[in-house]
Amino acid sequence: MRVLSGIQPTGRFHWGNYFGAIQQYINLQGDPSKAFYFIANLHALTTVRDPERMRQNIRDAALDLLGLGLDPEKATLFVQSDVPEVSQLTWLLTTLTPMGLMERCHAYKEKKARGLTADLGLFSYPVLMAADILIYDSDIVPVGEDQLQHIEVARDLAGSFNHLYGECFVLPKGKVLDSSAKVPGTDGEKMSKSYGNTIDCFEDLKGQRKKIMRIATDSRPMEDPKDPETDGLFQLYSNFATPEQKEEMAAIYRKGGFGYGLVKKELADRAEEFFADARKRREDFAANYDYVKQILAEGAARARQKAAEVLLRAEIACGIRN
Repeated sequence: MRVLSGIQPTGRFHWGNYFGAIQQYINLQGDPSKAFYFIANLHALTTVRDPERMRQNIRDAALDLLGLGLDPEKATLFVQSDVPEVSQLTWLLTTLTPMGLMERCHAYKEKKARGLTADLGLFSYPVLMAADILIYDSDIVPVGEDQLQHIEVARDLAGSFNHLYGECFVLPKGKVLDSSAKVPGTDGEKMSKSYGNTIDCFEDLKGQRKKIMRIATDSRPMEDPKDPETDGLFQLYSNFATPEQKEEMAAIYRKGGFGYGLVKKELADRAEEFFADARKRREDFAANYDYVKQILAEGAARARQKAAEVLLRAEIACGIRN
């Protein structure tokens, strides 16, 4: 059973990325031939148009993922564009993709509504995503609930291809990531780059602490008891605290008579402690980036071996290769 997931290099990874997805990707690794993770730079081209920024984002994404615990002995890590077979398969799938299917994809409509340019790349990127999935004979694709539609697109296109040309592609299944981790941003909304309310996993510690101390809170008097379960600051703290620490803090909330500054200081301390080992790993990888490039090259070679096998199978099936 092969697990596959990609993450776009559109900026540094923040707490929401980690608790919402990356932590769960890392928990699913175990065998490099069964766990494929890629840096989705072709997808990022729909939003990142500065080449130097793109190069830096790819570098940062690799360092961040390795620092956070992705282990090249347990997973295959590579850059999407280093597997050109994906782009070749994208065209094969595009030739049988109904326009109506693309028009119904909610991610396109949502991004267009946010003011992003409605170019063909943004419109058709679910086909590229389908190629990403199908070209490795992926069985399981961990995604957020909002991405499940794209897994269905991959299944639809695989099914259409198989119907026309005979059994060729594995039909993947989406695995909805655990959404129990609540990661509000500094303004109380969901932590997201698009909202400008993020705290990065490897942010400068002094700057990180300043951001935490500026997190928006309500104006209730200090003496009032407060419900921890409805408080964004407590939800953030809960991601880093042990069960005992979480219960102690919840008791303080229910009792009242405290200032939010106390919680923010505890949050800053717990977050620093939580990512300390990851920070050290990232620094070590950054100091030996040639080794990181070797990891990515070896990952791409392993991914290309599988991709070439599946692409050849598809090309023979549809008659463009003997």
